[in-house]
Amino acid sequence: MLFSCGNSESSLTIPDGKLDPCTLRFSWWGGDDRHEATLEAVELWHKIHPEIKIKSEYGGWDGWAEKVNTQISSATEPDIIQINYDWLVTLSADGKGFYDLGSLSDFIDLSAFEDDVLSFGMVDGRLNAITVSVSGRGLFYNSEVFERLGVGYPTTWESLMETGRIFEKYGKYPIDLDVQSGSTAWYLAVVYVQQKTGRDFIDMDGNLCFSADDIKSALDFYRELEEKHVIRTVRTRIDEDGNTALYQSPEFINGNIAGVLEWGSAVGKYADVLPENALVAGDFLTDGNGSSGGWFIKPSLMYAVSAKTKYPDECACFIDFLLNDEKCADILGTSRGIPASSRAEKRLAETGRLSGLVRQNDEMLENLETVTVSPYMELARVKQFCNDALEKVSYGVADTRSTAQELHRNITDYLESLK
Repeated sequence: MLFSCGNSESSLTIPDGKLDPCTLRFSWWGGDDRHEATLEAVELWHKIHPEIKIKSEYGGWDGWAEKVNTQISSATEPDIIQINYDWLVTLSADGKGFYDLGSLSDFIDLSAFEDDVLSFGMVDGRLNAITVSVSGRGLFYNSEVFERLGVGYPTTWESLMETGRIFEKYGKYPIDLDVQSGSTAWYLAVVYVQQKTGRDFIDMDGNLCFSADDIKSALDFYRELEEKHVIRTVRTRIDEDGNTALYQSPEFINGNIAGVLEWGSAVGKYADVLPENALVAGDFLTDGNGSSGGWFIKPSLMYAVSAKTKYPDECACFIDFLLNDEKCADILGTSRGIPASSRAEKRLAETGRLSGLVRQNDEMLENLETVTVSPYMELARVKQFCNDALEKVSYGVADTRSTAQELHRNITDYLESLK
């Protein structure tokens, strides 16, 4: 469980406006495509700044938040940390958990970022983190499977259910969703209810806006996805994959699972395990009456600097390189989504790199009435409450009404405890 922590102002290393020889630790999570690109970017950095060594620490998402939390609680965290949006709530509620990047303007150029993008990383007047990209989860399909079965891509919630029935005849599923750390199942259910009601699940101030009836609608929707063979049941998924991530699952790789709900900034790892150009971006589902709201956007990830670092200027210089350097942009491409930095985005546009699944996903999002994800929805405890409720429904150990009432109570009490 991530927790809120502060930092004594007196323990901060004050920036001196110069770069000194040092070794910086830099940590991130992601798939192989992101790892390979980032390691190549670090090699370029070493050629430019051989006096500042970067020690790379990286891995997959599962268990990564817990690892970073342990590091921070023991004061052993890396100097530069790729963070998730909600970590600002849990690790820097007072704005002092991470270094104030606004004080490092000698080496980090913030002019390449729009004010609303920078605002995502502001906590109590301090710039705790810089948004690397803004993204949304979209539906992506294995085109070879759909074409072989002669099935069109769903465009509405109703057609998604119909697609499940067709795929069932062939022993396949059109998509799959998880109730583990990714929480894609709950995410899609929330989008469905937000589009239906016009209400946000949790607002930006950490208030639960769904009623118990709204939550029941989300749970009923999830149960229908299973019943109509759109997704696997929890039991089936565990029996077939265990804890294996979907992009590593033989069921996805061999086409028995023909689609995924994923952030545009992270979809590359799914495309990489399929034949070239097999994965395509599908439409954002609507209610059939033209309503396309309810879909989320958020900072897909952010860069922060440890409040305990002894090298704030050097950290700022490296972050500026990652975000704004043109040659670095050539290497990183869209492995972390479409860059929020106007300089990096311009470079990718000039070199024809703003294409493919990430760009398609972002362009479709621009035509929707999107909702910004509340960081409170991303909290590990909130996700666990929701995932536990979905598992109860999937296994049939509780009905959706009583489960919804329990979930509403658990989330309300937890959010109140944070205030």
